[in-house]
Amino acid sequence: MEFEFSLTGRKLTGRSGILELMDDLGRAMTEKPDMLMLGGGNPAAVPAIQALWRGRMQELVNEGRSFDRMLGNYDPPQGNPRFIRSLAELLQRTFGWDVHTENIAITNGGQSAFFFLFNLLAGRFEGQRTRKILLPLTPEYIGYADQGIDEAMFVACRPEITWPNGPESRIFKYRIDFAAVEAALANQDIAAIAVSRPTNPTGNVLTDEEIQQLAALAAGHGIPLIIDNAYGAPFPGVIFTEAKPFWAPNVIMTLSLSKLGLPGTRTAVVIGPEQIASAVAAMTAIAGLANGTIGQQLVLPLVESGEILELGPRHLVPFYAEKSRLAQGWIHEFFTAANLDWALHASEGAFFHWLWLRNLGISTKELYARLKARNVLIVPGEYFFFGLDEDWSHQRECLRLNFSQPAEVVREGLRVIADEAAKARLCR
Repeated sequence: MEFEFSLTGRKLTGRSGILELMDDLGRAMTEKPDMLMLGGGNPAAVPAIQALWRGRMQELVNEGRSFDRMLGNYDPPQGNPRFIRSLAELLQRTFGWDVHTENIAITNGGQSAFFFLFNLLAGRFEGQRTRKILLPLTPEYIGYADQGIDEAMFVACRPEITWPNGPESRIFKYRIDFAAVEAALANQDIAAIAVSRPTNPTGNVLTDEEIQQLAALAAGHGIPLIIDNAYGAPFPGVIFTEAKPFWAPNVIMTLSLSKLGLPGTRTAVVIGPEQIASAVAAMTAIAGLANGTIGQQLVLPLVESGEILELGPRHLVPFYAEKSRLAQGWIHEFFTAANLDWALHASEGAFFHWLWLRNLGISTKELYARLKARNVLIVPGEYFFFGLDEDWSHQRECLRLNFSQPAEVVREGLRVIADEAAKARLCR
């Protein structure tokens, strides 16, 4: 028997980039253990961080009552009251932000947070009015692309491509084209501006000046600026350059425990105006009843002490910066030897390298399929340019590489990618 799905059901169950990515990752983990996993966003196994969470879990078990409560009780839809209060106090005393418990809501992971936020703020309104989310810098996170219940929720702005050390360095950087952003705000009914910082997929960290300018533009139009800090400040803090944490009354910030080594706990934090936090809590109650408790309980004492802000600088940044450095060296080695026309986005944070393969002769979607047949998983760049209302060849020339896997996996994966890309170029 086959059942008929609603329009919403068909929208949410159709093929999407994030579904293909997660399906391939899941199948590779269970069916192809020899797959070289340079796709996905899973954090690495950082020894010091793993030891920390094992120790915290043992503490909870030893305490008995805390462990039993963690597994045996629902928290309110807003989240654990002690955790929320501790986080608000940490942000107040560390950054001087006017953040209180009423400004915070917990969700079951960042993906859920953005599903709530985007559909809360954008989509269809009374009077046939449709509002959209503005992405001021594309490419942007693949997981946003299909979250709108309504079609065509996003408007994206093409970035400026700069060469900080000259084109001969092969390192480029995307910067926001503010003229394009202002034009979009003037010509579209925009409900919110949204950015990730560091940007997934490129590892680009928007400068403090760019963030401040976006916040000012959003405030001037009476809309929020949403900042996705899944990899950023104040935690987990996987940032290799200077970047100050930023919050303002019209800012909605999201934080996540996933990149602190706890993706399985599915715990994210939304910090914003009281109206937004209250709405997110209400949506959690409807969609999921309550939030998972394990992540909040594991990190609670680190939030209370402030140690959670030190995990990134002390453990994560050195670990991932070294992995980035090694991967860049192999990219230079293999792609130069293969005589490929390549460039790499500046590595400023997160777990990814964004590789630009010019004059390849095939799209990176086709390259993805060829690499998958050779037991290498990447993410093709086409999926990250949603909302862009123009055909830009650049989007078919880029791919995202996760460098968080063990060194031998990353090195061999990069060698195979270079080899396959060289074959594709020669067969044009």
